[in-house]
Amino acid sequence: MKVATTPANTRIYTFENFRLDAGKRLLFNDEGEIQPLMPKAFDILMHLISHKDQVVSKDELMSAFWPDTAVEENNLTQNISAIRRVLGEKHRENRFIATVPGRGYKFVADVKEVADPRTDDENAAKLADTQAAVDRFLPANKQGSNGAAVEPQKTKRVWLFTLAAITVLGLVSLGFLLRRSTPTSADAEIKSLAILPFKSLVAGKGDESLELGMADTLISKLSGAGDISIRPLSAVRRFAAYDQDPVAAGKALGVEAVMDGRIQISNDRIRVSATLFRVADEKQMWSGQFDEKLTDIFSVQDSISSKVATALKIPLTSLRREPHTDNVEAYQLYMKGNLHARRLIMPEVQKGITYYERAIAVDPTYARAYIGLEQAYRAMILTNDAPPNEMIPKAKAAIRKAIELDPSLPDAWNALAVSDFWYDWNWRAAESHHQKALELDPNNAQSYFFYAHLLSNTGRHEEALAAIKRAREIDPVMPVINTLEGQVLSAAGREDEAMRVLQDTIDANPDFWLAHLFLSRVYINKAMYTEALASAAKARDLTGGNAEAVATVGRVQMKLGNRNEALRVLAELEDRAKTRFVPAYTLAQIQLALGDREKTLDLLEKAVEEHDALLVFLKIDREWDELRNERRFMELSRKINL
Repeated sequence: MKVATTPANTRIYTFENFRLDAGKRLLFNDEGEIQPLMPKAFDILMHLISHKDQVVSKDELMSAFWPDTAVEENNLTQNISAIRRVLGEKHRENRFIATVPGRGYKFVADVKEVADPRTDDENAAKLADTQAAVDRFLPANKQGSNGAAVEPQKTKRVWLFTLAAITVLGLVSLGFLLRRSTPTSADAEIKSLAILPFKSLVAGKGDESLELGMADTLISKLSGAGDISIRPLSAVRRFAAYDQDPVAAGKALGVEAVMDGRIQISNDRIRVSATLFRVADEKQMWSGQFDEKLTDIFSVQDSISSKVATALKIPLTSLRREPHTDNVEAYQLYMKGNLHARRLIMPEVQKGITYYERAIAVDPTYARAYIGLEQAYRAMILTNDAPPNEMIPKAKAAIRKAIELDPSLPDAWNALAVSDFWYDWNWRAAESHHQKALELDPNNAQSYFFYAHLLSNTGRHEEALAAIKRAREIDPVMPVINTLEGQVLSAAGREDEAMRVLQDTIDANPDFWLAHLFLSRVYINKAMYTEALASAAKARDLTGGNAEAVATVGRVQMKLGNRNEALRVLAELEDRAKTRFVPAYTLAQIQLALGDREKTLDLLEKAVEEHDALLVFLKIDREWDELRNERRFMELSRKINL
């Protein structure tokens, strides 16, 4: 069945206190405020209204609005939820849209159709209000830069562009920063918030780096404010789809409030809208719209964070002063660096490094760009098998510069602590710097995550478990945090708990390779070698051949009695080492499994010379237990301060 054709441009449908203008594709409440509906949701609402009191099947809606796309039914239910939320319909209230179990949906509210509102005094007035509302979005300056009047054709194009932007977004209450007459303050204080990646006003016309960057900046500004926990960008970035239901995302992220935003740049102007929802009852707590010069993007971020803080009853004095550049070009380059570097794949990380360097060239005082640079070099070592001795000096120089420029940044102190931990094996300095980061932001999940890693790898298991538990309380859905919890439990000898945590993480994030790798270690400790081989092979395949995952496959093959397969894996890594860096630690693991202690110790000593990052596991990896009384092993342990 085809979607109903759009009525004439002047046709209006009214129901309860709402007015739907089919021609302008806008939904208004009785106060003349535009209600925020995404284009797909508007089309579905229009379809249901035009088939009032008829049951419209789910299959009919799916085929009508996603005719050439394989999508899940959840896409439809999310759009129905969005419509109900905008109409103020409570759970199972069925005031406007009734769910017919096993069949579909039916629009049940009384609808009045006005074919030509100009013939009706009341509706003519409403039409005038509608036009006035739209006019408020037109540029105030009707003159060109030379003072001459803008040509009618150009004015029309500007009007059409502006109207299209409004149509696509279904923009929130025009000019209102605090909207809706319904009480919006929650009975209970909001303790957790997710700020979703911003989306473009127009589908397919977005700038992913700008959209992620806006969310990232707001997360940073609000983090540490009051007692509220803010989900990090790494947790929310998977909810970047154009038609993402924000409340559904909030539920998946386990937060009490969620903010969704739209952003668009046209020439030298930026338009931003943001809406804050309470997840429990799907009510809007605040919404605002900003239209400024692009050079004022930082003041827009300040305004949004202040308004959100007010809505959440966070003292404005507790908002973090987010250090940024005054140079918009440097800021945009930095955000592009984040977009690429955080994908953690070698070509993308290298591209990120290039953008960070360009941002620094534009503004050498930009502390955030130096932090991004350090994190990118770290990723080259930890996830891309890059030579530590080449990357470490660059990473250290970047983080020292960031701290010199702004010592108030928790991320900078975390990065310095990571450098102490992975590169210098200076455990005391690492602990001190993690504690400094936690002083600056006591609600930073990343700080607790790194601190737990340090405590676990130095054998302080109970303290590590307390730290990782706190990280998980702050951010319960981040797979890397849950994966580290599994590793910490395993290091503490609690293998069954570790196996459960890691399997739960994999169930929720089947493509997260690190969880598969850590689970393979647990299986090895439990002598479940068939399961260990499957998990290690999965980690290898997901990474395209990460050396540590490949080496684990070789170790397990030897455990299974497949010596020839273990030798084949060793040969594969040794051949790879002829053209690029392969951590000596991974080669030592296979040699030990094969029973050659002298080659194992030779390779571990080489790992010390190369500052192999994997040496931080030397104390807790149980495979080394048979070597701990060897003189050479004790000597190299002293070299790395263990």
